[in-house]
Amino acid sequence: MDSSDYNPTPHVIPEGENATPLEVVGGDCTATEKLIIIMCGLPATGKTHIGNRIARYVSFFLDIQTKIFNVGDYRRELFGASLPAEFFDHSNKENMAKREQACDAALSDLVDYMKQDGVRVGILDSTNSSRKRRAHIRHVLQKENKLKCKIIVLESVVDKKEVIEQNVRFIKRNAPDYEGKDEKEAMEDFHKRREMYMNVYEPVDESDGSHIKVINNQTFVVHNTGGYLPQKVVHFVMNLHSHPRVFYLSRHGQSEYNLLGKIGGDAGLTDAGLEYARRLAVFANDVVGKQVIKDDETGEEKKVSRPARLWTSTLRRTKETAQFIKKEVITTQKWDNGEELEWIQFQGRTRRNLDELYAGVCDGLTYAEIAEKFPEEFQRRQEDKLTYRYPRGESYMDVTLRLETIVLDIERTREPILIVGHQGIHRLLYAYFMGLPRDQAPFVSIPLNTVIELTPHAYGCDEKRYVLLSKEELLKDGQDEPVTSMPMKEMAENTQKKSSGDGKTYEFDPMNPPSF
Repeated sequence: MDSSDYNPTPHVIPEGENATPLEVVGGDCTATEKLIIIMCGLPATGKTHIGNRIARYVSFFLDIQTKIFNVGDYRRELFGASLPAEFFDHSNKENMAKREQACDAALSDLVDYMKQDGVRVGILDSTNSSRKRRAHIRHVLQKENKLKCKIIVLESVVDKKEVIEQNVRFIKRNAPDYEGKDEKEAMEDFHKRREMYMNVYEPVDESDGSHIKVINNQTFVVHNTGGYLPQKVVHFVMNLHSHPRVFYLSRHGQSEYNLLGKIGGDAGLTDAGLEYARRLAVFANDVVGKQVIKDDETGEEKKVSRPARLWTSTLRRTKETAQFIKKEVITTQKWDNGEELEWIQFQGRTRRNLDELYAGVCDGLTYAEIAEKFPEEFQRRQEDKLTYRYPRGESYMDVTLRLETIVLDIERTREPILIVGHQGIHRLLYAYFMGLPRDQAPFVSIPLNTVIELTPHAYGCDEKRYVLLSKEELLKDGQDEPVTSMPMKEMAENTQKKSSGDGKTYEFDPMNPPSF
């Protein structure tokens, strides 16, 4: 036997062949490290927003099981949602006892959660306005010796009146406490509630131990905070802001490879793809780059330009899709420091991190050709689409790793962003912002000729879809993917089998592709 073929004791990794890199499945370098984050801050300072973003980031990109324990949810469950501002009067001993009961219930569930195997991060979301309350929480957590958790207090401070008012208006529209209530009454009640907390609030200091202080999302104080997970949290939080924002996901227009049913490649657009590009340019100018403002005196609404960004991948089909978008200089934009700059509207930024998932040796093939030439690889992908890596190519998990920097940029950007990208890329971005588990990401519907508008906020993410080129105008998009890669087996079994015309039968409906 040739020595090159002799390997009696191969190195077998537990993840199997074509394994996902450890960096995107949590790894084992921090497998025993646990972290509890105690949120702190006055109402309308963005605590819930920060806590939810941290939980989403840690669970999606670090693959670390994370859960938020919102004390307000426990209060509503115990005593109802329609509670007046007087309920939060700290001089009322009866109501204080009720609020402490809600906090202790959340704290108890947090402790039970952190005792579970595999659980790594827990977040206690509440105002925690006094040092006494924060000391009590730390005492309860530290006496549970089995936890062995790092504890960090994360305080959000906002002292800018315009930001507070903006946050109050958002809370009035979205918070469970004010659902269905009159707008004026809700605003008055919330301001009274905030004043109750301001009367007794004690800022975080060194007596609170390890802590992170976020001031207006501009100044950050980090005290005695070390370790892998805490430092990842610090880095992420420094990219957050609480300003309203929106971004838009658009696949490229139909490419020559789309029309042929081929995956990957660097093909240009078809005539239908160019038509979509022209319509996208109109959409960018009329929707992405505009906002509606209301005159305070007359109540008249009008559209005005707003600064907007444009990102594409490095591949030809995305750049051709963005080619008709006008790049005009609009009125000056005032930044936080008072500096005024001229803004070039939709000044394109090409980012390789947005390139489509690389199919390796399967690049440029149809799914039927992959099934014929690489039947074992085809079957592996059908069994686990999330972690399957194309030979000499990438997996969805690999792409997740390179999208982390993109997400950080989206989180910190205030202007609307139009991202012209690819199906695999947008599936992961959509799943992250919509709160979907990673294993559902490969099955998200991201059709051609459609713009997806996403508006993240403290309580989730709103979605709106715009179809710019209908199926009647584009009879076949070439996006036929085998149905057996769908997450639910029964959906595949109920899908009618269609003949491909080459004497073989494949499980897909070419006019209604289930996943692409």
